[in-house]
Amino acid sequence: MKLFLSKKLTPPPESSALGGAAYHSAREPKPFSFTWSAALAVAVVSAPVVLALRDYVPWAAVVPVLIAAAALVWKLLPTLGGGASSISAHEPTPEQTMAAVHSFALILPNSLNAEGLLKQFLLLVREIMSINRAAIFLRQPFTAFGDAPTLAESRRLRAACAIGLSPGLLEHFELSFEAGMGGHLFRSGRILRRYSEDARNDLETQKEFELLGAQVAVPILDRETVLGVAVFDGRITGEPLVNAELELIFHLLEQLGLAIKNIWLHDQLAGNHEMMADILRELSSACIVVSRDLTILHANKTARRYFGRTEHRSGEMEFSDLPQLLGAKVYQVLKTGSAISRFRYEPEDSPGTVYNINVVPFQRPQAGLPASALLMAEDLTQSEQLQRLEMEAANLRLVKTMADRLTHEIGNAMVPLSTHQQLLADKWKDAEFRASLNVALSDGVRRVTRLINQMRFLSRDTLSSQDAFPLAPLIEEAYQEACKYQPTKAAPLDYDTGHTPIVLTGDRTALKHALAEVMLNALQANPADPKVGVRSHAESGVNGLLGLQIEVQDNGAGFAPEAADKAPAPFFTTRNVGLGLGLTVSRKIIETHRGKLEILAPKSGQAGLVRISLPLDRSLTTQV
Repeated sequence: MKLFLSKKLTPPPESSALGGAAYHSAREPKPFSFTWSAALAVAVVSAPVVLALRDYVPWAAVVPVLIAAAALVWKLLPTLGGGASSISAHEPTPEQTMAAVHSFALILPNSLNAEGLLKQFLLLVREIMSINRAAIFLRQPFTAFGDAPTLAESRRLRAACAIGLSPGLLEHFELSFEAGMGGHLFRSGRILRRYSEDARNDLETQKEFELLGAQVAVPILDRETVLGVAVFDGRITGEPLVNAELELIFHLLEQLGLAIKNIWLHDQLAGNHEMMADILRELSSACIVVSRDLTILHANKTARRYFGRTEHRSGEMEFSDLPQLLGAKVYQVLKTGSAISRFRYEPEDSPGTVYNINVVPFQRPQAGLPASALLMAEDLTQSEQLQRLEMEAANLRLVKTMADRLTHEIGNAMVPLSTHQQLLADKWKDAEFRASLNVALSDGVRRVTRLINQMRFLSRDTLSSQDAFPLAPLIEEAYQEACKYQPTKAAPLDYDTGHTPIVLTGDRTALKHALAEVMLNALQANPADPKVGVRSHAESGVNGLLGLQIEVQDNGAGFAPEAADKAPAPFFTTRNVGLGLGLTVSRKIIETHRGKLEILAPKSGQAGLVRISLPLDRSLTTQV
């Protein structure tokens, strides 16, 4: 750079036919081209970087860069406006240097504003090169969270900035990458002059040059693709721009294209950030982002409502606003980088309030510790209250159903007794009456006793006794108990024990009642000719534990798929009498013994099958 600054430019001879700027283009383009391009490129491209770093780099380190670039251009300013005759070798004064710095500083406020940056760029170029008119056309940028432009839209170029042209013209004027000067620049990537052979052979290109009053079109590149087109007229004195100047403009526009692309990316990032902030702000859950220095970076409205203090005038949250327990959890995540799984939190100063808390780190790849942590709090107070209300309502419905069924069942048992009680005084000496009374009393006691047993076993959650007893007698007794509630005489039990004695441990009375209920259900499957088959065998499970399987099969039509699913549910019955608690009580007793009751949906034409699985003590069972 110093080499070109110290080199003297030789003025053209007075009689030269080239004269002025043309002479400089032909004789000494390199020093002029390099210095002006580098200086103005520094100002355009470094502006976004300077603004981005203004909070981190002292201005004392930035200003010398601007002064050096501005001083470089200021030395050459006399050569750009008045031709070779105005070249001066004197050094600029401090006032001139500061004026140049001021000119370049005008770009800085627009480093994130594409329209302002383009406007200031064209004004600087016009001031330096005395251009009559100029316009810049750009393709449509991608928008944040928006649909990508269609293929046709992405190839259209709209006016982004212009000087010396009517706004009304630019409002209704577009270029395109498909045809005209835009199409030529897109395909070739080179500068196009109005009177070049390529332009003269294209009628649409000539019309565009004529409408815009331009002499040259320059592509705006970002080192990857064409972003747009810049068109320029000649100087205000009528002289055209020479090749060296157009080369400079081409390189400057390339730097400008990079700056515009960065602005578009910044706009997308800002749009994404704003959208995410809006989403977090409107979430029903509290979201708080805390940095490593325990500064609240973001707190949505819900977080401020849950944990914010009203005494803060600014309305912003501070880390000290968080409850001590939550603050400690956030600090732990920031120090360890490990997330904390969800947990319940109940504030001491707000009894009955329940939060579901989750704390996760924000950690970049290959970073040691997280830069921040996100605390999310979901208020479960209302949902848990609703769950409690729903459970209470379900219990009330259950009590209502139970009361209705019990009233009906006990009433059925009391009708014969009430009838015999009314006739007791008159018919007592009648032997037939006494026999009928005996049957009614026996039947009523039996039905009420069954109800009492069902209620008692339903209320138990533990075993009342833990005895060892053989299985075969238990099966026989349960079958005889079930036959007492079956009016039709049943066939003998078909019981296959596998010829191996099996010993159970548990509450014998409860297991007998459970098996009796299952067998009674099997007897009721075919009331006209009831037959029940029982198969039992011990086997080792996949976990190596010994278990017992008891299968009870009837000779009825089998369970329908819907009935198989609902049969163990309380108060489900397909009969006109009964509570519908038989299989419910059986399942409760089996599960209390760490077993399982399954109702298998049979295939078409097969009888119903209920399978009971119970654990066995290997030391008491001879079968392996």
